[in-house]
Amino acid sequence: MQLLTPGLGLIFWTLLAFIVVFLILKKYAWKPILATLKEREEGIADSIATAEKVKAEMAALKNENETLMQKAREERGAMIKEAKKASDKMIAEAKDKAKAEYDRIVADAQASIIQQKNAALIDVKNQVGALVVEVSEKILRRELSNKAEQENYIKQLAEGVKLN
Repeated sequence: MQLLTPGLGLIFWTLLAFIVVFLILKKYAWKPILATLKEREEGIADSIATAEKVKAEMAALKNENETLMQKAREERGAMIKEAKKASDKMIAEAKDKAKAEYDRIVADAQASIIQQKNAALIDVKNQVGALVVEVSEKILRRELSNKAEQENYIKQLAEGVKLN
């Protein structure tokens, strides 16, 4: 039972040792411990404030980044639209040039065909004329070789002229 109920002397010396240790700690250790705790508390508060400030800055940067990304998307869309317009314009100009070149080539070909056709007609007319002259010459020689036939032929022509 003695273990459960300490003696009065043990309580006195334990209390005296506690008071001595308490006074020594109060004089030499309490202020530095409290200063360290206060410093740590301020450090933690500063860290929390810095973290909040960084969080706010990150949110602002995120918003700014989103704004910049939106502007970049709009600029990209405008650039793509402008490039498409330029491309369409270039394609239209190329089509117009090709059409003009096609029309010019067709016109040149038609002019060449007409010129060759006219040249061929002139050549055919010249050949026909030459053949007519040659045939007429042969017919006239045959008919004019006989004087009686010649006079007969002249009479027929004269009668034909009077009828018309």
